[in-house]
Amino acid sequence: MGSIRKQTIISSILVYIGFFIGAINIYLSTKNGSLTPEQYGLTKLFFDVSQNMYTFASLGIIPVIYKFYPYYKDNLEEHKIDLMTWAMFTSLIGLIIVLFAAWHFQPFIARKYSAHSKLFVDYYYLIFPFATGMLFFSVIEGFCWAIQKTIISNFLKETVLRIFSVCFLLLFYFKFISFSTFMNLFSLLYIIIFIVLFIYLKRIGKLHFHFHISRVTKKFWKKMMSMQMLTLSGIIIVSLAATIDTPIIAGFQSMAVVGIFTLAQYMANVIQVPQRSIQGISASVLSRAWKDKNMKEIFRIYQRSCINLLLIGLFIFGNIWLNIKPGLDFFNVQKEYAAGLNTLLVLSFARIIDAGTGLNGLVIGTSTLWRFDFLSGVILLSFRLPLTWYLIKNFGIIGSAFADLAAMTIYNFIRFEFLRRKFNMQPFNLKTVYSIILAFAAYFLSFYLMNSIQGLIGMILRSLIFSSIIIGGIFYLQLTPDATQLYDSFKKRIEK
Repeated sequence: MGSIRKQTIISSILVYIGFFIGAINIYLSTKNGSLTPEQYGLTKLFFDVSQNMYTFASLGIIPVIYKFYPYYKDNLEEHKIDLMTWAMFTSLIGLIIVLFAAWHFQPFIARKYSAHSKLFVDYYYLIFPFATGMLFFSVIEGFCWAIQKTIISNFLKETVLRIFSVCFLLLFYFKFISFSTFMNLFSLLYIIIFIVLFIYLKRIGKLHFHFHISRVTKKFWKKMMSMQMLTLSGIIIVSLAATIDTPIIAGFQSMAVVGIFTLAQYMANVIQVPQRSIQGISASVLSRAWKDKNMKEIFRIYQRSCINLLLIGLFIFGNIWLNIKPGLDFFNVQKEYAAGLNTLLVLSFARIIDAGTGLNGLVIGTSTLWRFDFLSGVILLSFRLPLTWYLIKNFGIIGSAFADLAAMTIYNFIRFEFLRRKFNMQPFNLKTVYSIILAFAAYFLSFYLMNSIQGLIGMILRSLIFSSIIIGGIFYLQLTPDATQLYDSFKKRIEK
């Protein structure tokens, strides 16, 4: 797991730099005198609606890219690989269909959201360029996963995107531009990073386009289309389940409530940063391992991902929850956002469960039994949609958080059971239990020792004590071999 670990660390560092910039983004969006909760909620709704649009428009081609790329690489010269030609062409067709549908349903959107979320209706047209950029960047990002160039794509998506966003926010905050101009610039974010990544891949000679049908495409096109159609259904289901909250909240509540939910969701999503990094890096490795029938390597990656992501998730959550209340006051965040703290707590538990069950979805998705991803997705959506609708309608945003927690628990349990029964892969052991006990002990000790100390000093001290206990416990209890290997590698470099 050395190459995966190395790339994961680099990607995670870059992603966390992006999250630091994102924290500046959040600060500029939520502090007094900046965007209103309604305006901030609109930016989140753009992301969620656009994600569903690009998911439909991709027509399921993105997983096909990293699943079948090893076959192209093993059988063709690089400049003769036509996989990306057909991937981009397929996405273009899907985009035309989706944009036409979005334009056709605009009157329905106006009727549905005018009462509670008129701001969304006013800026609905800007979703078209936003979703277009998101689609083509995601397709080319899938190719980066396949050729193991994930660092540059992660850097653009997690860091550069946020840098541009911060720049646009600063222009708005200091009254150089109006909110309307800000939204016009905001809608171009993904188009900008798509162009940068496209130019980079062309310059290093990895991206080739031609309409000559290769022998690999002729041999596998039926299997590729079969996977594409079933995968499309699966990723649409997962995408809808992941993003359905904000459109429902905007319909039943208001855009301001969407803004409050967005801040809570953002803080909870910090827990999943390493998971997102390791997914991109592991996709091609797992595809290769399945192709070579290397079950030992597959299980090793799966098992390591569970314990590593659980530890990191608990580490991040503890630091967030210890300091979230004093942090809101210290950074002068608008008081309305404090209403989302309970939502943050429940969402964080959902993210820890998802992170702690590791790369189960990717292990299944890169195997020959990837159709199960579709079946588990159907179960997830059939459970999540009505539950989310009912709980938001009756309990507000905390209902959405509980729907997410229930859905993630059931979804990951189904995938865990599938891998356990089908491949005899059971990644959990006593170290999983020790990790959870360690995190709880570190949290309560840090809280009770330093809870009386207010302000920035208190936040720093609580984080130092909590982090020290977690890191020390990981080494003392030998919870993950990657920690020891990392330390040994670092020690060797220092001694040179």
